[in-house]
Amino acid sequence: MTSVLFVCLGNICRSPLAEGVFRAHVAAARLENRFSIDSAGCGGWHSGELPDKRSIATAAHHGIDISDQRARQIQVDDFDRFDLILGLDRDNVRHLQSMRPEGAQARVALYLEEALGIKKDVPDPYYGGNSHFEEVYQLCDKASAGLLKSLTSN
Repeated sequence: MTSVLFVCLGNICRSPLAEGVFRAHVAAARLENRFSIDSAGCGGWHSGELPDKRSIATAAHHGIDISDQRARQIQVDDFDRFDLILGLDRDNVRHLQSMRPEGAQARVALYLEEALGIKKDVPDPYYGGNSHFEEVYQLCDKASAGLLKSLTSN
């Protein structure tokens, strides 16, 4: 089983979408038994909260239900619970690398670089409108396809 953790700043906008979209791709490929998927935030400001209502609405518009997710802060033990921890932007990756314990199992990478080979951040849509959330969804959809292909071809 391959375990993947998606991480953004607060775990209410980008990483819940990334988790939900990747789950949908995995389910469409009937590979649920091969993956463990979760998301977290660098900070704990929103711990226990639902994803942002705009993330929920954007996912629902594409037939994906993320309304059962709850925000949580990344913990040190996540670095041994997951194989791959993907930061949605370079600041997230720097934070993850700084807290990664020596000898930890997890590999830390930038999401779009790992999935699509492009060194680009997934932009934070929090202060934007619905179109910003749709942009995040589209990036996550393309990246999920690439990530699934990469993780199943090895």
